[in-house]
Amino acid sequence: MREVTTEEIKAAVKRLLLQANYHLCNDVKQKLIDFSKVEVSGLGKDILNSLIRNAEAASKNEVAICQDTGMVIIFMEIGQDVHIAGDSINDCINQAVKEAYEEGYLRKSVVEDPLNRINTGDNTPAIIYYEIVPGERIDIKVMPKGFGSENMSAVKMLKPSDGVDTVIEFIIDTVKKAGPNPCPPIIVGVGIGGTMEKAALLSKKSLLRPIDQHNKNEFYENLEKKVLDKINNLGIGPQGLGGITTALGVNIEYYPTHIAGLPVAVNISCHATRHAQVTI
Repeated sequence: MREVTTEEIKAAVKRLLLQANYHLCNDVKQKLIDFSKVEVSGLGKDILNSLIRNAEAASKNEVAICQDTGMVIIFMEIGQDVHIAGDSINDCINQAVKEAYEEGYLRKSVVEDPLNRINTGDNTPAIIYYEIVPGERIDIKVMPKGFGSENMSAVKMLKPSDGVDTVIEFIIDTVKKAGPNPCPPIIVGVGIGGTMEKAALLSKKSLLRPIDQHNKNEFYENLEKKVLDKINNLGIGPQGLGGITTALGVNIEYYPTHIAGLPVAVNISCHATRHAQVTI
């Protein structure tokens, strides 16, 4: 049995949040560079190069990549042989969010009531998912998720007879409806299977996978490539102003489901798909 304190977790979360907001992930930055070389639209190419320069400036000066510093989502995999000592883990994580957003000069975007709309003033509470796994480690993944893209996401309960073509159609339709709103080029996370909420969770978690790494299942790898090609043929382009770079990547995750169901969720993320992780 290994002991990990909530203070250690708090320090790690705080550090990861600053890292994610200041430094664009290498896989995303490299895709921006790759697409900037092949983009056929002159304006689109200029936009991609501006996004690259913006990411470099944010990293160099340690300022936010984007003004929407998101609602904090945290995935924690906790080894079953770990004992967590100290105060409430939820309280410590939310304190880490509060300190990171205050000290890092990050915009506070969370309201305490979805209808009365009063800002909490410190970007808390975070949305936290815990999963128990074998071992003596804790894996922490943070994702500050902006809502320009989150608002464009969708879930649909398809019938099994709808099949793969309808799944593709739903994904493409969701991207079409999003248009310029999520600040393309986007990254598209897709969850297939499970239940309604499981599909949505899968689509969110898929955004944590580097976009230069395809699904290990050959069928879903090919599906990711096929959907990405279809999206980039829509002509939406960088910032919705035309071109072949509407999406940088498509990540699909799947899970067993009921014989009567085919849940599909699409979680859209902007070019600044921010995330960071550490193992304690």
